[in-house]
Amino acid sequence: MDVHGKIREVLAESVREELGAGHQHLSEEHLMRALRRRGIIDDVMRELSFTADIPDGETPKPPTHFVDREPTQLKKTNIDPTRRYLYFQVFGGKAFLEHLQEPKPLPGQLCSTFTLYMHFRNQRFRSKPVPCACEPDLHDGFLLEIHRDTLGDGSKMADATTMLSICDPVHMVLIKTDTSSETTLVASHFLEWRSVLSSPDGKTSIAMELLGVGTESKVPVGVLNVKLELYPRLNQTLTQEIVNTQLTLERQKTAEKERLFLVYAKQWWREYLQIRPSHNTRLVKIFAQDESGVNRPVCCYIRPLRAGRLLDTARQAARFVNILGCERAPLLGGGGGKQEQWCTLLAFLCRNKGDCEDHANLLCSLLLGFGLDAYVCVGTKGKGVPHSWVLTCGTDGTATFWESLTGHRYLHRPIKPDDPPLVEQPRPTYPYRTVGCVFNHQSFFANCQPSDSVDLCTFDLHNESKWKPMSEEAIKSVCAPGSTTSLPPFPPLCAPMIDAAAVSNEIELELRILVTEHRKDLGLGTVWEDHLSYLLSPALAAYEIERTTGISAGNEEFQDAIRRAVPDGHTFKGFPIHFVHRNARRAFATCLRSPFCEEIICCRGDHVRLAVRVRAFAYPESACAIWIMFACKYRSVL
Repeated sequence: MDVHGKIREVLAESVREELGAGHQHLSEEHLMRALRRRGIIDDVMRELSFTADIPDGETPKPPTHFVDREPTQLKKTNIDPTRRYLYFQVFGGKAFLEHLQEPKPLPGQLCSTFTLYMHFRNQRFRSKPVPCACEPDLHDGFLLEIHRDTLGDGSKMADATTMLSICDPVHMVLIKTDTSSETTLVASHFLEWRSVLSSPDGKTSIAMELLGVGTESKVPVGVLNVKLELYPRLNQTLTQEIVNTQLTLERQKTAEKERLFLVYAKQWWREYLQIRPSHNTRLVKIFAQDESGVNRPVCCYIRPLRAGRLLDTARQAARFVNILGCERAPLLGGGGGKQEQWCTLLAFLCRNKGDCEDHANLLCSLLLGFGLDAYVCVGTKGKGVPHSWVLTCGTDGTATFWESLTGHRYLHRPIKPDDPPLVEQPRPTYPYRTVGCVFNHQSFFANCQPSDSVDLCTFDLHNESKWKPMSEEAIKSVCAPGSTTSLPPFPPLCAPMIDAAAVSNEIELELRILVTEHRKDLGLGTVWEDHLSYLLSPALAAYEIERTTGISAGNEEFQDAIRRAVPDGHTFKGFPIHFVHRNARRAFATCLRSPFCEEIICCRGDHVRLAVRVRAFAYPESACAIWIMFACKYRSVL
C-alpha cells in the first residue's frame, strides 16, 4: 500500500474541495474525517496484523526481528502492541554532487543505483534501489523495534529511561551498484537516534549529512532527509537537558576509556621494544582505521558470530568467506600504495567484497562462533607483502592456518633449526613468511621469538617468553560488547535472496548465445547436446563439495556416464572453471583467455557436439559460487 501517496492525494483534495479559499487552517480532525470517508484508515488497519496481549502465566514471545528479504515483494510485519517501535522514514536525498550530470534513465534502461542498508540491534533492513542522481528518490520507511535484551525485561515495553540507556546507534550504509553489478561503498553513518526522546510529539526530522569513506572520510557526499517517530508515543517525554546530559556523559566516559587504553598501549609497546630493538620492524598492529577514518583497537573488529542455520560447519564458513569478493581499498592518485581501511562488518557484507583483513576478521568471528580457539594473524607473505590470515589452536597443541581469501587450510609444523642436519625438516605448504602479532576479541599477542619467520615460530601463545600478551582487562575496557568505544553489535547474517537454479539457467542461456555468436564469427556452426550438458552437473557439484569439505566424491560415476555418452571413435574434452561473480560476459571473456577452453569453444571437426553447464551455489548474504563447465565431443579423424 502506498499509504504516503494516498494521504498526500487526500490532503490536496481536502484543501481544494472541502476547505475552499476562505479557510486558512487545516485541522487534524478535517484530515481524519477525509481519510475515513475514503476508506484509507480501514485499509491500513486491515493491512496491519496486531497480536493479542499476552495472558498472565504465558511465556512472552521473543522480539519480532524483521529482516528484509526481497524489496520487490509486498511485506507485512507483525506489530506487537506491547512493544515500542522507532519508525524511521527517509524522504529523499540532496546534494549528491558527484551525480550532478547524471542523465535521467529512460524506462527499462539499465542505470547505476543507490541502496540504503540499515542495522539496529539485530535487525536489518534495506531500501528499494533507486537511480543515482544529485537528488536520489530514496523514499522508504523502516520499523525498528526497541527492546531490552536483558533476561526478564525482554517482553516489557521500553519506557523513556530504558531507551535512554540503549546506546546502540542506527548504522546506515549507502551502496552504489553500477550497470555491471559492481558495488561501491559510498557512505557509512552511525545515527544517534535518542534525540527523539525529548521531542514533545515523539517525532523529529533530521537533515543527515553523509561523509565519504577512506581517503574521503572528511568530505560530504550528500544529505539524507530523515524523520524519526516513536510508536506508541511516550506518555512522558524526557527534557532535552536530560538527553544531552546522558549523551555528554557517555562521550566523556568513552574518551576516558580510550585515553587510558592509549596510555597502556604506549607503555606496553615500549616494553616490547626493550626486549629486542629489531621488534620495531615487526608487523604488530594495535589500532586500525575503519571506513569512516576512525582509529579503533583491532580487537574491536572481531566478535564470536553465530550463523544460525545458514552455515553448518567451520569449513563451510571458510568457503562462504572465500566467495566474498577481494578488493583493496582504492587509493586516490598514483604511487601503487595501499589505503588502510578495515571495514565494519555491515559495510563489508553489504558491499559483498573487501580486503584480506575484512575476510580474516569475518572468518575468525565465524570460527569463534563455531567454538574454535581462533585468532587473526598479521604478517607478510611472499615478497614481503603485508597480509592477514586466521589461526586456530587445537586442544592437542596443533596450529592450523586458514587462508580466508581461498578457503585453504594448512597444518603448521615448525622447522627446528637446532636439529642435526640429517633430521628431515617439514616443507611448508603455506604462503606466509613472517608473523608479527595474533589477536581475537579478547586477546592480543605480539611475537617476541628471536625470528618472526612463520617457519621457525611456535604458536604456544600462553608462553610469555615467545608471545608478549596485552592485558585482557585493558582490551575488555574498550572492546567488550556494550563498551561505547567498540563497534556496535555485529549484524546477523542474512539468508540468500537469490534463486540458485534461476541464476544457473540465466547464465547458461547467456553463455550459449555468446558461444554461438563467437563460433558464427569464426564461420563455424554450433550444435548443442542437452543430454551431455546435463551429465556435467555431477562434476560441478563434486567440485563445490570438495572446496567446502576437502573431500572428493562422485568422480567414478561421472566418468562412467561420460564414457557411455561418448561413442567409440569420438573424443571428449571438458573444461571446468570457477567464478564468484554472476556476469556471463565477463566469465566468457576470461574463459577465452585459457587456451584449453578456447580449443573447446572453437572446436572444428566431424560431428562436433557442444555442451555447457552452469551451477550456482548460494551462500548467506547472496554470495554466490558459480561453476561453469564447457565440453565438446567430436569424431576423431586420423
